[in-house]
Amino acid sequence: MLRIMPFQNLLSGTNIFLFNLLFQKYKNAGQDTIVLAGAEYGSGSSRDWAAKGPMLLGVKAVIAKSFERIHRSNLVGMGIVPLCFKAGEDADSLGLTGHERFTIDLPSKISEIRPGQDVTVRTDNGKSFTCTVRFDTEVELEYFNHGGILPYVIRQLSKQ
Repeated sequence: MLRIMPFQNLLSGTNIFLFNLLFQKYKNAGQDTIVLAGAEYGSGSSRDWAAKGPMLLGVKAVIAKSFERIHRSNLVGMGIVPLCFKAGEDADSLGLTGHERFTIDLPSKISEIRPGQDVTVRTDNGKSFTCTVRFDTEVELEYFNHGGILPYVIRQLSKQ
């Protein structure tokens, strides 16, 4: 079993997880982060924290071979863009290491995004590939437009 253990800051005596430091480094540099994943990303008994955690760490998108159904929905609810590699492709087959900088060509206007549409993803080393946006309904696009389901609900309630 894989266990991720914190290390202790000798000055403050607090426990710190390496992931927190790593993602804070990207956040401080103004760099958004993405996750490259395999098949059935999000499978298991993770519940909604499997999407809340990445959102709190600043993850903006997950590119996977496929998603576990509920987890994909939870990612959308947290404002994270779920993208699927095309059939027969994955990070390995495309030669992606995770050290690249990625640009995802999502339309800037939410009204121009359609459930299931294809988008181009480009890397800083000249590679490009096509992914399918896994917003599956217009309601999910609304959630994304508001930064997730919680901001969406709060805005709806404030209109009443």
